[in-house]
This record gives sequence, C-alpha cells and structure tokens, in this order.
Amino acid sequence: MDFKNDLYEILFGAIQEGLILVNSEGVIIELNKTGNEMFGYEESELLGQKIEVLVPMKARGEHQKHRDQYNEHPTSRSMGSALKLDGVRKDGSEFPVQVSLNPFESQTGEKFVVALVSDVTERRENEKTLLKLRESLEQKVKERTKELRESEKLYKSIARNFPSGVISIFDKSYRYLFAEGQGLYELGIETSDLIGLDYLNRIDSRARVLVKQELDKVFKGESKNFEVNVGKKTYSLSAVPLSDAGTEVDRILVVEKNITAEKEVSKKLEETLKQERELTEMKSRFVSMASHEFRTPLTTINSSATLIKKYHEKKSYDKLDKHTDRIKNSVRNLTAILNDFLSFEKLEANQMKASFAQWSIPNILQETFEEIADIIIAEQKIVYKGPKELILLTDGQLLKNSMLNMLSNAIKYSKAKGEIIVRLEEMEEKIVISIQDFGMGIPLNDQKNLFTRFFRAGNVTNIEGTGLGLNIVVRYLDLLKGEISFKSKEGEGTIFFITLPKEK
Repeated sequence: MDFKNDLYEILFGAIQEGLILVNSEGVIIELNKTGNEMFGYEESELLGQKIEVLVPMKARGEHQKHRDQYNEHPTSRSMGSALKLDGVRKDGSEFPVQVSLNPFESQTGEKFVVALVSDVTERRENEKTLLKLRESLEQKVKERTKELRESEKLYKSIARNFPSGVISIFDKSYRYLFAEGQGLYELGIETSDLIGLDYLNRIDSRARVLVKQELDKVFKGESKNFEVNVGKKTYSLSAVPLSDAGTEVDRILVVEKNITAEKEVSKKLEETLKQERELTEMKSRFVSMASHEFRTPLTTINSSATLIKKYHEKKSYDKLDKHTDRIKNSVRNLTAILNDFLSFEKLEANQMKASFAQWSIPNILQETFEEIADIIIAEQKIVYKGPKELILLTDGQLLKNSMLNMLSNAIKYSKAKGEIIVRLEEMEEKIVISIQDFGMGIPLNDQKNLFTRFFRAGNVTNIEGTGLGLNIVVRYLDLLKGEISFKSKEGEGTIFFITLPKEK
C-alpha cells in the first residue's frame, strides 16, 4: 500500500471546498466530489473540459486572457475576496465564488494549477445585509446629526433671542461653558469671549455674595429662583442643576433677566391700586361726612322756619331776627360744605389748573375780608398789617379761595371777642402771608395729621366742618408753587404761614 497516495486521496475527497486541477491549456484533469456538487455535475462529467465552462458566459472571453497572463507568471494568490467573482452551474445559475490559485510543476516539467473554489453565497448575502445595515445606519446617523444640528441651532436661536436676559451654563468653578441672550448683545459682549471666564467676577460686588450663596445650593441639587438688586436695576435669576439621576451635579444652568421695567410697571400698578382703594375709602367717608354735616344745618333751618311761622302768627316780631340769622348761618355752612366737596372733587380729578397773571396781593386780601364779613362773630375783628401795594405773578382766584378757607377756620376756632391778624411781608425771593388767631389752638398730638384729608383735631369735633379745608389749601398752594406751615399751642391760638415765590 502506498501510504502517501492514500493520504492524498483521503484529503482530496474530504476537503469542503471545490478542488480543481487544471493543466497549462486550462483543461480540467481532476476534480473532487465537493467541486462536482458545487457546480452541479456528476462525477467525471467535467474531466477533459476547459475551466471556462465554470465561468459565466459574459466573462469567459476575459477569463481566457487572464488565464494566459497567469500562465506566463504563475503565483499563488486568492481571487474573489476583494474582487467579486461568479461561477456558473450546469443548470446555468450563477453564484458567487472565491478562488485560490496555486501553480506547481510535475517531475516531467508539465505545468498545472490547483484551484481551490469556495461557495461564498452566504457570505455575499451577509455582506449585502451588512452593507444595507451600514447604509441604513449611516443614513440614521446623518438624519440624527441633522436633527441635533437643527436642535442646537434652534436652542441657540432661542437662547440668543432671549429678551433682556442671558442663558448660561457654568461648571463647579463658576466658569462659563455656554452663554447666549440679548442681554449680552445689548452690552456688546460676544458669547465666545465669555467661555472659560469666571462668572462671579463679572457680578457687581454688592450682589456677589448673595448670588454665590444661592447658586451653591443649586450645585447641591436644588432649583432656585431669586431676585437681586444692583443699584436701580433688578435682576431675576432662575437656576437648575444639570445632571443625570443619582450623579453629582457638575454643571448648572442659569437664566438671568433684567426685570427692572417689569418691577416699575408692577410698582405703578400697586400705586394705582392703592389710589383706587384710597378713592373708594374717600368716597365712602365723603358720603358719611356729607350725610352728617348736612343734617345739622338742615335741621336748624327746618326748626327755625317753623318757629318763624309761629312767632309771626303770634306777632312776636322781636324774635324773628334771631331765627332768620340762624337760617342764614346754616345756609352759609351748607354752602361752605358744598364748596369744599366740589373743590375736592375737582382736585381729585385733576380738573383744577392754575392760571398765572399779575395780581395785587393787598387787593385780593381786601376782597377776602369783605366776603368773609358775613360770618364774623360779633365783636371779632380782622386786622391787616402790610403794604398797600404788592404785585405778584400768581392765580388770584386760587389764592383768594385759600384765604377764604383759612379765615373761615380762624373765625370758627377763635374767641367771640378777639382779633384775627393778617400780615403780608415781602422778602427777596418770596412773599409770606400769615393768619394769626388767639383761639383754642391745635393739640400737639393732632398737629402731624393736620393737612390730611377728613382729619379734624380732637378739640373741634363739636364745631361744624368737613376736615377737607386745609387739605384743599395745601393742594391749591401746590398749584401756585407755594407752601404752608404753622405754629400752634393749645389754648393760646394758631398762626399759619402761606409762602409764595416771587417771579425771577
């Protein structure tokens, strides 16, 4: 037994690839069982045929040229791994193959080539599948990249156009990792210039400690919303930690916005609301005051009218004058109350305006004395001390109304017998009108509230009045660019000072 030949036969039959032996003419002289099965031929059916019978028709001519070139320079090499080759079966069907060529020469000098052929159909299908998967993955990567870029573009656009504010991201050292917002552009700051800089160093020293205290809490996992005042500006800061659940916070996002304008609007709204509440309260007190103050003079008028009728029927004419005077006084009180309410209403509605012109102040005072004469109590006397002529740029009617109010108070709160002294003094830049009475005076505890609306001192509650007179005078003098002040001692009297500026 030739052991060597037997071993070759065993290996030749057992190998799982097609093993084809071809001579220099390209004729198949040997073929193993796997080769026959691979190409669909019966045993010995391919022997004596040219190798091109196993090559697709379209490639046979080219294959002949390649075979001739290979025979001129035969080398061991593999084909079909990088270069795609196809074989053709007996039934004409084609399938992908990989071929390894190994030339050798017999002892007689005859040249042969051993072709090791592998059916790579499954591998080719896997390659196609992998290619499709790769292409699909590449497409998804492209789409996702596009989405991320669009998302990043949108985010930057939103952040960049964030009104009057800045959106920033900081690391634990408070250094900028990201910054965008209109607030930066309003300051002429490029976002790229901030990256890596210390945020806290850019904050006003007056707010730095507070901001760091609050943001330190955010690095511990809290979300914070707080306001910071820097000079006349107010900033709102909202900060959130940036981390996955369970991990340490190493970055925070801070939204910083200048809310000064919003605060101003809010403040104005609060002031308006306060004024509305005060107006509602004022109207309520107005109605209450009117009903109370009107009741007394109307009752007096009614009772006096009834008594006049009775005295007239009894021909007791000597008693008529007393009740006629009471009716006149009550009518004057009603008129004064109505005038106060009407003036107050006009002032509240900003309907009262000053009309400046040249006026003689002594003449205005004299007209006031004449108009007030009807309400002077018996044996009271108004004494004027001042120049006979003094011209001032002012509103004569508003000044006269102020003096009528002041003199009316002086008469009401003075003794039945006594003087009311009115002084007029001219100084370099102003004039001063003082009204002095020697009546009951103003209690010390009440003096701080004297010019507020509806206020009446504790020692005059039994004397008719609305508590609006002095408040009206203050507002008249505001229109005249003037001021009012006073000195008073309870039981000794009061002196009021009206100061008006002179034309420059």
